[in-house]
Amino acid sequence: MSSLQLLSHPEVSAVFERYPEKAKKKLAQLRTLILSVAEEMHNISSLEETLAWGEPSYKTTIGSTLRIDWKPKKPHQCGMYFQCTSKLIPTFRILFPKELNFEGSRAILLPLDAPLPKEVLKPCIQTALQYHKVKHLLMLGL
Repeated sequence: MSSLQLLSHPEVSAVFERYPEKAKKKLAQLRTLILSVAEEMHNISSLEETLAWGEPSYKTTIGSTLRIDWKPKKPHQCGMYFQCTSKLIPTFRILFPKELNFEGSRAILLPLDAPLPKEVLKPCIQTALQYHKVKHLLMLGL
C-alpha cells in the first residue's frame, strides 16, 4: 500500500454539508471508496480533493478528474461524473451493462436507497485515477 498524500481543500467539506442527509451519506460512502482505491494504488502518491463545477472532485497527476454530486432535479440518486470526452464511460458501459446505470458519456448514476456496488465501482475509480497511463490500452486495461 502507498502512503497517499491527500490534499483536501476546505471548501469541499462545506459543499458536503449542504447536501440533504440521504445524499450526504451516499456521497460520504463514495468519497471513502475513492480514497480507499487511491490508497491501494502503487502508482499514485497524492490525491487532490477540490471543487470542479462546484462539485467534490478528485485529481491525480496521471488521471482524469473524477467528480461526485447530488442534484435536486434528480433527488433519489447521486452520480459519479467523468470527463465526457474520455473513453471511460463508453468502456464501463461495455464491461458493466447490467451492474451500473449510466447517463450519457459522463456519469454513473447511483440510487440513494440501494447499496453501493463497491466491487464494480472500484475498477472504474482506479481506471479514472490513472486514465492517462491506460487510455491507449484495449478496454483501458480492464
